[in-house]
Parts: sequence; C-alpha cells; structure tokens
Amino acid sequence: MGGREVEFRLVSSRNAKKIRVRVGTSGVEVIQPQNRPEQDVASFLQANGAWILDQLNRIERFRGIRRPKQHEAGRLLFRGELVRVQIEEDSRRAGANRVVQDSDRITVSLSPASVTPAARTLENWLRKQAREDITRYLDVTTAKLNRRPGKVLIMGQRTKWGNCSSMQNLSFNWRLVLAPTFVLEYIVIHEAVHLAIPDHSLKFWLTVRSLCPEAERAKQWLCANSHRLLVDLKEVAV
Repeated sequence: MGGREVEFRLVSSRNAKKIRVRVGTSGVEVIQPQNRPEQDVASFLQANGAWILDQLNRIERFRGIRRPKQHEAGRLLFRGELVRVQIEEDSRRAGANRVVQDSDRITVSLSPASVTPAARTLENWLRKQAREDITRYLDVTTAKLNRRPGKVLIMGQRTKWGNCSSMQNLSFNWRLVLAPTFVLEYIVIHEAVHLAIPDHSLKFWLTVRSLCPEAERAKQWLCANSHRLLVDLKEVAV
C-alpha cells in the first residue's frame, strides 16, 4: 500500500455481513464473511489503503507516548448483567496484569512485564470472583445442614454446573459467576444438600426448596440461558 508492505490478520466470520478492517496497536485485522472470496478482500484493502496507512501512521506517532491505549473488546454477562470488557495496554504498569470492575465495565490492564494473555487474566479474575461468591453461599448452607465438604473445587467443566463426589468433595463451574446471583445460589445449595442426601429423592428436593425458594426460577433461567455462559473469553478479550 503506497509502496509499503502491510501485514494483516484475516479472520473468517460466519456472522459478518460485510468485509471490515480494524487497525489497532496489535496490527491490522480484516474480518471476512465466509461467503466472500479472497479477491473481494484484496479489492477492499486496495480501496481503503489510504485510510489504513493513515491509521497505521497515527498509531506509530503515538506509540511512544506513555499513556494507556484502550479498545473495547466485547461484552460479557457478569452476575447476570451485561457489561463491557475493555482491554487497556498500560506501558506505565509494572508486574502482573490487573482487572478492575465497576458498575458497567470490566477493564483488563495489561502490563508490558507480563506474558499472560488478556483472556487468561480475565478468566483467572472471574474464577476468583466465583470462588468468593460460592464460598459465601456455601458457608451459610452447610451451617444450616450441619455438614462440611471435603474439598471445594472451582473448575471449568463444559457439561456440569456442579457436582458432589462420593468423597464429599464439591466442584463448581466458574462460569456460574456470569449468571444471576439466584442461579449461582441454587447450584450451591443443590450440591450442598447432596452432602446430606446423595440421591434426588423427594426428601432431597423438599430440602433444596426449603433452603432456596427460587430453585424453580433458577432452573428455568439455566434452561433458557445456559448457552450464554459458555462464552469463549478469547473472543471477548481480544
């Protein structure tokens, strides 16, 4: 383009309706609808070459300025609310990456000293939030049941939200922190009751409902929305 060799990353998308180009600190990314041939991409890049070069030059001019560079990565459910996820490249930051959450946004601040990807940093933070929420509800429930689990594990299962093993160990899916609080509370109570009642007998369900009045509402929410919790964080935090 204009005598300059420009590298770009080509991303095929079945949801995209038209060819798009993004120019950022990580380079040039071209979104190609799956039904569009590569020659259309080449024509698109040539037609927009001047704009792409202008954006690359602008980024290079400001690359040396010591201030955070931000872009909005995507959106994510967090405790039942849809929030923005923002990636911040902060050249002033030393040490590990950091995650900060406010009312409607989660910001991942990347440190030049860290090799941890933004998606991994975000997942680690979400796992920590999940453990804190799960532990809080579990402590209340097990005190009422007068039972204590062997271990409490926070995992990334793709087919289960929780489990109580024969060894009285409880495991929970970290993605529960993405769901509304009453859903997480229901799963915690469900698995905690298994410490006392290992089967799904009438006694089990009566105990669950006595401890969790919103059990049916939670089950209905999961039936309708569980797919929204199986998000790929690499697509959200890019």
